[in-house]
Amino acid sequence: MPVGMATGWGSLLQDEQQLEELARQAVDRALAEGVLLRTSQAPSSSHVVSYAPFTLFPSPVPSALLEQAYAVQADFNLLVDAVSQNAVFLEQTLSSTIKRDSFTARLFDIHKQVLKEGIAQTVFLGLNRSDYMFQCNPDGSAALKQIEINTVSASFGGLASRTPAVHRHVLSVLGKTKEAAKILFNNPSKGLAMGIAKAWELYGSANAQVLLIAQEKERNIFDQRAIENELLARNIHVIRRRFEDVSEKGSLDQDRRLFMDGREIAVVYFRDGYMPGHYSLQNWEARLLLERSCAVKCPDIATQLAGTKKVQQELSRVGVLESFLPGQPEAVARLRATFAGLYSLDLGEEGDQAITKAIAAPSCFVLKPQREGGGNNLYGEEMVQALERLKDSEERASYILMEKIEPEPFRNCLLRPGSPARVIQCISELGIFGVYVREGKTLVMNKHVGHLLRTKAIEHADGGVAAGVAVLDNPYPV
Repeated sequence: MPVGMATGWGSLLQDEQQLEELARQAVDRALAEGVLLRTSQAPSSSHVVSYAPFTLFPSPVPSALLEQAYAVQADFNLLVDAVSQNAVFLEQTLSSTIKRDSFTARLFDIHKQVLKEGIAQTVFLGLNRSDYMFQCNPDGSAALKQIEINTVSASFGGLASRTPAVHRHVLSVLGKTKEAAKILFNNPSKGLAMGIAKAWELYGSANAQVLLIAQEKERNIFDQRAIENELLARNIHVIRRRFEDVSEKGSLDQDRRLFMDGREIAVVYFRDGYMPGHYSLQNWEARLLLERSCAVKCPDIATQLAGTKKVQQELSRVGVLESFLPGQPEAVARLRATFAGLYSLDLGEEGDQAITKAIAAPSCFVLKPQREGGGNNLYGEEMVQALERLKDSEERASYILMEKIEPEPFRNCLLRPGSPARVIQCISELGIFGVYVREGKTLVMNKHVGHLLRTKAIEHADGGVAAGVAVLDNPYPV
């Protein structure tokens, strides 16, 4: 669906002088709204900040697909929660991966230690984001296809709450008030904070705090502050600490309650710890201490494992969804409708066939390792080289192969600090934020709390906003 036809930005994208003036307006509004990042030159300081990259115009998203993504989120929440509680499934599914992927293996070790000692926490909190692209079908229609679900440190709920005002501003400047009104209200940070607040309340200790595990060099701090500020408004105090601080000053009492600097901790919210580079030996020790405690971890280790690519691929196998959601055929159908083709690369015939297919048609596949954070996937010639190298090695089991989604490109203008505004061919990825809280076996909250649209130039195969490729955007329903 060409964006010109759908929304009438077409002619606007032609007038370079007007674009430059609009870009100046948009950037100033973004700064005023708090759409901010620290700079790569000084990532640990807020003395100098800049705007987070974003699109000049909102991008077209078919309303039906937006509604479908919202409608399936509670099902994904249920599924992730069910998977996290099934230790046998996690062990079987990840057994080949942990042989070859040391990061997943370390997480799995902690999972086993916690199970052996007995899980101390009784309240469980999931804040996740399920990401989709719009597959362009041969008949011109579009289909919603899940790229991945992020179960740890799902980001941009804070900044996504601030961007609608920027796009409304741009359209208002152009006198397009009708169009400006179509930009959806969106406040994920409020919903994510509501989940943390519910978990804090169920933990049941009025003086306990929320511990946010942060990186020292965090460019995306304003995104996190949005959630901290929502909690503070409810009189729930958040302290930011690094894994290193936890090893130095964290402790458990005889009931395995977690204390940090002498204050009891009700909820541990991880905004770190999802990539191998985030862990030193000391940090692994700190993670184990946190997991052993009765504080509510967001996510607990099992939920982080439930978000791996390998689990995603296993869930797409025939009959697996049914075993996790028995007696819920509608939920299973909603979930399955969003799955793209996913293939195991475990040693054996099935994996061999997948590799042969991908080498024969490299443009149709993506090779994915078990990693969060963007910038890790392999495409095209690079993918073929990797597959040739991995073909006869056990290491191939730590990857999965996925059918490549081909969205319909459209034109938009990307704004980045230090770069001239340029109009390019883009594609978008839609994320839906999910929140659930479980106490014992009872789900006390299960909802969607907002969305995130990220848009990238077509030449960029992979990458999150913080990884520096995609930019923040808003859906313009069409």
